[in-house]
Amino acid sequence: MVTSCFKMFLNPGQIDEYTRRHDDLWPALSDLLKGQGIVDYRIYFDSDTDQLIAFLSHDGRLSDAELKAAPIMQQWWQYMAELMQTHANNEPTSVPLTCVFTLD
Repeated sequence: MVTSCFKMFLNPGQIDEYTRRHDDLWPALSDLLKGQGIVDYRIYFDSDTDQLIAFLSHDGRLSDAELKAAPIMQQWWQYMAELMQTHANNEPTSVPLTCVFTLD
């Protein structure tokens, strides 16, 4: 199992809408994520900083390039862009985080 963690940046006051949209995650996007071998994907919110902390675990089949190029992912990014910091192509701005401890 491969696990990664990263942070994204929510615009102030957008957590309720961000949560609502994820509660109604599009089935086609869910299928894409699962089809890429993602078995666990969690996003946490830090209200002090408006940062989103994401943990993603996959079985090793994940292709970042394929995932980013998928039309449904592009549509999701566009749908979410007004709520968070993004690049010009609407991909959320993210920063990878380094794991410094694991309890096995």
